Amino acid sequence: MSPEDHARAAADLLQAEKTGLQIGLLTLRHPGMTMDDAYAIQTAIFRAKQAEGRRVIGWKIGLTSKAMQYALNIDIPDSGILFDDMAFEDGARVPAGRFIQPRIEAEIAFVMKSAIGGADVSRADVLAATDYVCPALEILDTRIVRADEKTGQTRKIFDTISDNAANAGIVLGQQKHAVDAFDLRWVGAITCRNDAVEETGLGAGVLNDPVESVVWLARRMAQYGQSIEPGQIILSGSFIRPVECPSGTRIHADFAEFGAVSVSFD
Repeated sequence: MSPEDHARAAADLLQAEKTGLQIGLLTLRHPGMTMDDAYAIQTAIFRAKQAEGRRVIGWKIGLTSKAMQYALNIDIPDSGILFDDMAFEDGARVPAGRFIQPRIEAEIAFVMKSAIGGADVSRADVLAATDYVCPALEILDTRIVRADEKTGQTRKIFDTISDNAANAGIVLGQQKHAVDAFDLRWVGAITCRNDAVEETGLGAGVLNDPVESVVWLARRMAQYGQSIEPGQIILSGSFIRPVECPSGTRIHADFAEFGAVSVSFD
């Protein structure tokens, strides 16, 4: 893909976000697109949002579980950018029409107190740079159709990355913990939709340890000249499958002693 192709794809995705009208698969439009193309489109979206006054508040990591990697036939995670207008308070009500096809995932969030970056970032570096961890929900949305009507082809990893890793919103729980207060591999959640249990999972589903997910992100960002900054939020990856959230949905994720977090959709 050319730089002009990247810019056009980014503009189309931004228009879809504003209008609520999804675009077709980029992998059909550009069958030869690569991972670098996908991240170039994501970067073009970042620059456009920044020009509109949006501020980066963190990063999300996706496709950290083996189940999701197998489903998309890929063996590495992906990442996306969190912007200031994506943040919702715990217990918030999301207005109708804010998103196209919202879904949620339960995750452990890291809030950083110091910068971290470089190709040799270690687990110890992540632990030292973390201010606290807390329960979180990620709101997913897709500005690209999930499947092409004519061919039946479904979204590929390059479509998802281009679409800012399907990120749309974040909800942080109110409980804050030192990063070493819990064995994060054993921190889990019971996630309910309208009081019925939909999903359960453990932190170990995220690359065997959510800390390793942040290590992966810092190293990947270094490849693109980026770094994690103080105060930024890192969504370490979901340990449950996405839960559909049509209008009227109430979501509550119970992390036991680690805390809880909830959101609802008008």
